[in-house]
Amino acid sequence: MCDVVLGSQWGDEGKGKLVDILCEDIDVCARCQGGNNAGHTIVVGDVKYDFHLLPSGLVNPKCLNLIGSGVVVHVPSLFEELENLEKKGLYCRDRLFISSRCHLVFDFHQRTDKLKEAELSTTKKSIGTTGKGIGPTYSTKASRSGIRVHHLVSEDPQAWEEFKTRYHRLVESRYKRYGEFDYDVEAELAQYEKYRELLRPFVVDAVDFIHKSIADKKRILVEGANALMLDLDYGTYPYVTSSATGIGGVLTGLGIPPRNVNNVYGVVKAYTTRVGEGPFPTEQLNEDGETLQTVGAEFGVTTGRKRRCGWLDLVVLKYSCLINGYTDLNITKLDVLDQFKEIKVGISYSYNGEKLSSFPEDLTKLGKVDVEYVTLPGWNEDITKIKNFDDLPENAKKYLKFIEDFVNVPIKWVGTGPGRDSMLKKN
Repeated sequence: MCDVVLGSQWGDEGKGKLVDILCEDIDVCARCQGGNNAGHTIVVGDVKYDFHLLPSGLVNPKCLNLIGSGVVVHVPSLFEELENLEKKGLYCRDRLFISSRCHLVFDFHQRTDKLKEAELSTTKKSIGTTGKGIGPTYSTKASRSGIRVHHLVSEDPQAWEEFKTRYHRLVESRYKRYGEFDYDVEAELAQYEKYRELLRPFVVDAVDFIHKSIADKKRILVEGANALMLDLDYGTYPYVTSSATGIGGVLTGLGIPPRNVNNVYGVVKAYTTRVGEGPFPTEQLNEDGETLQTVGAEFGVTTGRKRRCGWLDLVVLKYSCLINGYTDLNITKLDVLDQFKEIKVGISYSYNGEKLSSFPEDLTKLGKVDVEYVTLPGWNEDITKIKNFDDLPENAKKYLKFIEDFVNVPIKWVGTGPGRDSMLKKN
């Protein structure tokens, strides 16, 4: 059976930390979608590991790690990330496997990502992407013109010539769309000719890999990237990522049926943040928002961009629970709220004086909603040294209970600091 960890808001909830804790007892950790636009940070002692494309389960020396078919792979970034882990003493090449069905992200995808953003910015409609080429790669995948890992590593005598033909065809299509931008095609091809041999030992048939793991009763953890509110279908479109970031992406990205999914853990920041453009109903453009940003050190792991901050939005969380069917929640960064005398929680939206029954799909409407808040008392004490859930201040426990009761999903873990040991498990 597979357990799943998913982001429930706009990303950056701290999924990597829960994955790290759960990986102590699992055999396989799998990524199902996204690319190196993701950012998970794991702190082990004095060492901080930043994961982008690679599964966070690599921290566990006994855990096998799979990059599933729904992931898009920028090969230079993959090897750079591996080398950075090795510099910190984490040698894991023999535990990493990559689906042969993954689509490849090329440098020209990254160039066109930025060209597209620049084009949109002239009309003040930029998406705020990471510029990592993820959207353009999924676009070529959907148009059936993309290039997959197996096209690169195939040992067929004609494979390399066919790869070059596909590559040139894809570049020409980008030139037709964006004009003749400055780009060294032959240099990238030469680079990928070397990558053929380097990448080949990692490549597997991921469907066979994951189903053998299931048949052998391996303990499997699926690590989702991004979060539900960035989902291509259910997020704040078009200010979203280019993949299915919810439970649907788990099934399609790894080729597993629903019956093989056991627990679905939703990771929820104790307040709300988002990076990039788009409406954000509970955003606080005031001293409270600045405090959340400063105390929470809210900068993107992948981009370094300052995150927008606001109060916890339970309309968003309830919507996320409906779609992903979380069995349990992990509340993270509760300690960031330590110094607030009062804490607000958004519980409903109204538009033109009428209360909305769900999260609206229309961003024009979303940008104009009035948020109804409940104000809860703060606890005004440092909780970072607390090691047991029962020892949390009463007002902190009341805050958590309010969340549980509102979304009708139990809270299983509470994060009280950045370290590996700063996660309280509720009995």
